[in-house]
Amino acid sequence: MRELRAEHLTKRFGRTTALDDVTLSLEHGKIHALLGRNGAGKTTLLGIASNRLLPTSGHILVDSEPVTDNSRVLSKVFCTGDVRMIPEAMYVDDLVAQMGRFHAGFDAKRAVRLAKAFDLDVKAKVGKLSTGYRSICQLVMALSLDVDYLLLDEPVLGLDAAHRDLFYRLLMEDYLERQRTVVIATHLIEEVATFVERVTIIDEGRVLMQASADELRASGYSVSGRAADVRAYCEGLEVLGIDEIGGVAVAYLLGAPDAARLTDRLDTAPVNLQKLFVKLTEKGE
Repeated sequence: MRELRAEHLTKRFGRTTALDDVTLSLEHGKIHALLGRNGAGKTTLLGIASNRLLPTSGHILVDSEPVTDNSRVLSKVFCTGDVRMIPEAMYVDDLVAQMGRFHAGFDAKRAVRLAKAFDLDVKAKVGKLSTGYRSICQLVMALSLDVDYLLLDEPVLGLDAAHRDLFYRLLMEDYLERQRTVVIATHLIEEVATFVERVTIIDEGRVLMQASADELRASGYSVSGRAADVRAYCEGLEVLGIDEIGGVAVAYLLGAPDAARLTDRLDTAPVNLQKLFVKLTEKGE
């Protein structure tokens, strides 16, 4: 089976455990969302998958082969996110010209077209770009590469709404054309919720949940009404959290509504991915 797989992956930085015995599978040919708060371990996981970091224990496999110090396997993987990988003194057009030396299959003409679409100044030095345009520069390079596994770490950091919309449109066009694996590590869940196929939620270095986007949406619901009624409904059920303001409460639960407990004083509704993620990671705390 073609996949990016972590097996019992642990990474420590001194006394801090960034990843704690993580085992997960990211199936090839799908768009995956890797969701987690700041410090949850997303960047560390992608760093090990791209050989920028070495694990303390465990390993990551790509198509059943380890990625660590394996140039043949790493040629299948490209990861954005670390701006230090691009020298600040380099001009963008020089970067485009040189990318092909390090990454086989880089399409320089496509990179120039994408840079123009994003209004990226190719005559500018990388170090002089704003945060948003540094992100755009990396995205232009990533979308111009012919790799099987594209790892995007907070890809829209600093992008305005128009550029975010353009990126998501180009990403979908690229995916439909190439059918490669795309992993989007982000906390902007609702922006990717409409097109991701699989979702992995990590918190404090551990996997909380892996499921299809549809399964995740169906895994929880909310109940709202008077606080006393809501709390009575929730007794003995798997509650993620309860928000209460002025005697009115909204509870977020896993599972399906219990018809026997519902009354005409209570309302139920689906929980969107953003709210479910927030409540799951609050519970993790």
